[in-house]
Amino acid sequence: MMRSDLINNGTIRLRAPEPEDLDFMLSIENDTQLWEHGGATGPYSRYQLKQFIAESQNDLYTDRQLRLMIEKDGEGTVGMVDLIAFEPRHRRAEVGIVVSSEFRGKGIGKAALALLHSHSFGLLGLHQLYAYILSDNVPCMALFASAGYVQSGIMKDWMYVNGRYADVSVSYTHLTLPT
Repeated sequence: MMRSDLINNGTIRLRAPEPEDLDFMLSIENDTQLWEHGGATGPYSRYQLKQFIAESQNDLYTDRQLRLMIEKDGEGTVGMVDLIAFEPRHRRAEVGIVVSSEFRGKGIGKAALALLHSHSFGLLGLHQLYAYILSDNVPCMALFASAGYVQSGIMKDWMYVNGRYADVSVSYTHLTLPT
């Protein structure tokens, strides 16, 4: 059972995906403009995402990934945050986040990352979270820097985007939560 203070700050909360989130998830996962920021190579079907919601235990240790919906008080679902590439031996995971375009620049991403950190380090016992960010994605790099991430390196020509190879910044964080 998750402690509610770890995943709710009074304005936003992180919660498990529900069947009602299917259309929102489809709109994000099938937004071709977002594909350049990750490893997507094609669209997801309604069936695939319905199966994902139904079959996920929403347990990082069981599924090796964790998707949480970002819900803003009075606005509904405004984004998603993921832990992927979980390595239990090393107690680290990669972070992915997307906030709907109309809610960007309003502190929601930073607040969601703070809640994710509390959950990841406080309950899940992770040691490290990291993110791969296209080096020219200034808003995303600023978001992660504001959340305490530190750039640890540049991977040259790491991703193929819009007909060219692009550099990726590797950022990481290791937080000690207040007791």
